[in-house]
Amino acid sequence: MNTTRLLALASAALFSTFLLTTEAHAAEAGPLEVGAYAMDITPEEFPISSAGSMRARSMTGAHDPLHARCLVITNGSDTVAFAVCDHCMIPRELMDEAKSRIEQTLGIPAKNILISATHTHTGVTVTPVFEAEVDEPYCDFLTDRIVEGIETAWEKRQPAKIGFGSGHNAAQVFNRRWFVTSESQDPFGGPDVVRMNPGSDISQLINPAGPIDPEISFLSVQTADGKPISVLANYSLHYVGGVPAYMLSADYFGEYATRLAAMLGGDGDFVGIMTNGTSGDINNINFRLGTRTAQEPFEQIRLVAGDIAQSTKAVYDQVEYHSALPIDVRETELELGVRKPTAEEVAEAKAYIESQGDKSYSDLKGIYAHETVYLADYPDTVKLKLQAIRIGDIAIATTPCETFAETGIAIKHTSPFEQTFVIELANGYNGYLPTPQQHAWGGYETWRARSSYLAEDAEPQIRAALLGLLEDLAQSK
Repeated sequence: MNTTRLLALASAALFSTFLLTTEAHAAEAGPLEVGAYAMDITPEEFPISSAGSMRARSMTGAHDPLHARCLVITNGSDTVAFAVCDHCMIPRELMDEAKSRIEQTLGIPAKNILISATHTHTGVTVTPVFEAEVDEPYCDFLTDRIVEGIETAWEKRQPAKIGFGSGHNAAQVFNRRWFVTSESQDPFGGPDVVRMNPGSDISQLINPAGPIDPEISFLSVQTADGKPISVLANYSLHYVGGVPAYMLSADYFGEYATRLAAMLGGDGDFVGIMTNGTSGDINNINFRLGTRTAQEPFEQIRLVAGDIAQSTKAVYDQVEYHSALPIDVRETELELGVRKPTAEEVAEAKAYIESQGDKSYSDLKGIYAHETVYLADYPDTVKLKLQAIRIGDIAIATTPCETFAETGIAIKHTSPFEQTFVIELANGYNGYLPTPQQHAWGGYETWRARSSYLAEDAEPQIRAALLGLLEDLAQSK
């Protein structure tokens, strides 16, 4: 057995990885076939619950359609499939069910399928967070549509060529966590050195608590004769917002797809896809400028989507394409600790909820008292799924978390591949992923809740595991 094979097997054992393809397959670069399809996942019945707010919201309609944007890539030996859904977050159980059905119908291994949420804050509730309640019938509908979307993309596959590009846009991303002149209290009575969304008083601002990642990474797919089929892009922007009241929306992720299609001249079959990078501490507000000028609903989404699409187009024509590329995948399951409340904290939370009656969700203390009670029933550890995909000389890593920009940048800089990007909120949902230092500074993203419950040492473990998967992929070249 050669050294490369030994190293690959050793790394696979270390990270509990089940290899889907042999090394021989990974080395093959067969002719590519690709299919893409945008499956409509807009609910058929209203009103419906929407995630993305601490309070319950009931939406009466859709401003623009929600989609599961699907892409299937095969080289005859190996296949990968993507489904990027216009939702705030999606639970692993739903994704695993869809993957299992796709594996049964198409033969694509479940671990070769990447399903992610864009993190629009105006999607349907399919994961319980804060006061938002899951719409169970819609969950069944969504699962069916994801399966149908990938099946349709598979049916539409055709000979294709793939290229990779990297653009830049620093004008639309800002770190939303700030050091400020005065500390504040978290909902549990502890101090916060850092504040999320610090407000319009610029005299309070010191410095952002982390970096931004302005890169727009993308995978471009064309027919053999150069007709655009799809672009799978990645940008680290949480969401934009400013949607008309009580309306569902794909936010800028959907508008980007529309704008890019118009810029590239793709016909009705072109599928633009924007995935969320590592944006857990990023938004579209430049707090150094104070209050943003009032805008019409959806106006800022149009501005942001158009600008990012233009930045993509600026480098799109420079992309070099390949009609044959190797494909390989690695996956691991990582078991991490949970930040559970103490018995005393649970008792205090229950007492506060009882004292407030119908007003228990009226302030942060009450909201997080409910979260404390929910987390008391969580297990001591949870298992989450990590994935790394190689297509030619690029790699895609995933996290099931709202991951901070600094983590994504670190993975990109230490990856053994020429180009790497990270898709967050993929293959499950496990809340925010602050670094240990960010945990020490505090702020909303660290407040213990169903939206932030992993142990404080989770980020280094996830980052190390992902880099291990990437190294394993690189060794199999």
